Amino acid sequence: MNELPLFPLHTVLFPGMPLNLHIFEERYKEMIGLCLEQERPFGVVLIRSGQEALGPLARPHRVGCTARITEVQPLSEGRMNLTAFGQERFRIISLSHARPYLVGLVEPYPLEAGNPQTLAQSGRRLHPWIIRYLEILARAGDLKFEAPLLPDEPLVLAYLAATLLQVPPAEKQVLLEEEGAAGLLSDLRAIYRREVALLGAMLSQTSARQAGPFSPS
Repeated sequence: MNELPLFPLHTVLFPGMPLNLHIFEERYKEMIGLCLEQERPFGVVLIRSGQEALGPLARPHRVGCTARITEVQPLSEGRMNLTAFGQERFRIISLSHARPYLVGLVEPYPLEAGNPQTLAQSGRRLHPWIIRYLEILARAGDLKFEAPLLPDEPLVLAYLAATLLQVPPAEKQVLLEEEGAAGLLSDLRAIYRREVALLGAMLSQTSARQAGPFSPS
């Protein structure tokens, strides 16, 4: 177990995924300054209740992801833009309010790996659903669609898939808290199938309304 400065947000960070932040509050200027000075990560946790900024410290969910700062753009008055990448899941044992920002006593919360062959198969089954989902989003936005090159490694694919999903943060938090990789991939496939069906139906209804009633010649 170790102490970790925490940044409660209305977003869920997954291992290996990027996070862009604008730092403007004094408490987080102090926290990020310490992380940069000591070359240490901070923890990103989804807010359970409360607000991100300009108020009392929010109450976070118990499972989060460490974030390693990779780029900082200094701005006036000590503000900054930064880019960080998710590293490892952790679970909060206890919280401290001794500093202006939250500090958690945390322990690692690694994902149970499972059978490599089973995970590879699950990743291959998830892959086409991600492509269908992105294609429908592109059609809805009237954008040109080019199928992206998705990673083959099952866990990398899973965390990318979880990040791409446009669902409420609470649903993403459930994915972050999955105990095993097999369950994560299975749940992701179920969500993608649901979202593809819902978005496809909505897109069809929109197209029908725009076309108007059929008038035979």
